[in-house]
Amino acid sequence: MTCGSAILGLDLSSLATSLLAILAATAIALLAIGADRTVTGAARLASTLGVSKVIIGATVVSLGTTSAEAFVSVTAAFRGQGDLALGNAVGSIIVDTAFIFGLSCLISSIPKDRFVLHRHGLVKLTTDALLTATLFLLAWLNHGWNGVTVPRSVGALYILLLAAYMYLSVRWARAHPEFAAPEAGVVARITGTNSARPHKLRKAFRNLLLLSAGLALVLAGSHLLLEAVGELCTRYHVPPDIMAVTLIAFGTSLPELVTAVASIVKKHPELLVGNIIGADILNVLFVTGFSAAAVPLKVSPSFFRLHLPVMWASSLLLGAYILTGGNRFHRWQGLVLMAVYVMYCVLLLRTL
Repeated sequence: MTCGSAILGLDLSSLATSLLAILAATAIALLAIGADRTVTGAARLASTLGVSKVIIGATVVSLGTTSAEAFVSVTAAFRGQGDLALGNAVGSIIVDTAFIFGLSCLISSIPKDRFVLHRHGLVKLTTDALLTATLFLLAWLNHGWNGVTVPRSVGALYILLLAAYMYLSVRWARAHPEFAAPEAGVVARITGTNSARPHKLRKAFRNLLLLSAGLALVLAGSHLLLEAVGELCTRYHVPPDIMAVTLIAFGTSLPELVTAVASIVKKHPELLVGNIIGADILNVLFVTGFSAAAVPLKVSPSFFRLHLPVMWASSLLLGAYILTGGNRFHRWQGLVLMAVYVMYCVLLLRTL
């Protein structure tokens, strides 16, 4: 693959280095503003609908932030860069779980919503296991790690599972204790039995627009920053392999990162937990599913040696943290996850 303009198709090669730096700064500003609007809109929407913030984070917010990975991966798949498409999905799971959630735990003590974590968290572990089992089964049928390809049928299966997951998410949202609370105000919001129902619907619609505008800014900022930094890496001769497994995966995870930080700053940490878990599920079912359905994906042997084991290590750690006692995640747990990500980066550099 080539760096820079090959990521999203923008040609920034004619711009001066100073202008690229300005573009990168502008992108960061868009990310900050978009994350602020996203978190505000999501928190207000959850309050208006009487739905848990974790549920909103795991569905609406994660679907929006994951569209960055989907856009890049499907584009790469159509260009015949299947390893980039799959690497972006797997790398994003590693970034989300090990780096972003680890960093979030270090910054703040994050509360646990066990109702959501025991459902969406289990789905996350299941989808990670499904992707791993799929790739190793394909390698076994291929009689080796070289030349493994993910067929369109697997992509179609993942898309069907995505539809099932979204259906279950709606069912779980309606069964959440906050949604089912007997207080008259919450019941009125759900059933629309009071006279304020039109006002509630208008308020929910405005908050959804605010959330959508924030996500649009976050995605625009992440795409612009990814292109600008990619072109800078090309000019300073950063190897393409490092670009594929670090910058692209990290760049497309910027929406999750800025949303997580904004959630902590604005005191809505429940949103970041749902967003990260939901984004990881969607990276398998949504990003990998649509990429493989578009074009069969070639799998590099490095996935079996490094990327999948690290993905599983970070996912199992998060699963253990979810199932252990206590009502909050602890800072030391974030430190362990961050150590996994640092180790991963070191191993990547040693493989070059």
